[in-house]
Amino acid sequence: QAQLVESGGGLVQPGGSLRLSCAGSGLTLRYYSIGWFRQAPGKEREGVSCIRGRDDTTYYTDSVKGRFTISRDNAKNTVYLQMNSLEPEDTAVYYCATYSGLYESTPSLFPNEYDAWGQGTQVTVSS
Repeated sequence: QAQLVESGGGLVQPGGSLRLSCAGSGLTLRYYSIGWFRQAPGKEREGVSCIRGRDDTTYYTDSVKGRFTISRDNAKNTVYLQMNSLEPEDTAVYYCATYSGLYESTPSLFPNEYDAWGQGTQVTVSS
């Protein structure tokens, strides 16, 4: 059964860093554009970053530009989200997902355009 598995979440102080991993199981991630999303309590799920399958072009929502970096390691079949300078507002459950559009098209950050989702990993930024 194809699935995505996130890991790397935890509790970190403001200004700290975490690296999230999204591993593919039964799914070769290099053939997909992959997105990272987050959902805080009482809020809608929002797109954070995505990486295009065709050429690894990366995209970020404005609130994380300059702080977060998305990347992939095809040998490990894993996509990463490096998060630096974390803020309390970054607290959420983080999910990765596969883009349902064409491999060569520019992926969006709209959750409804993604299909296979992981179970999520909790990130808490607090002193």
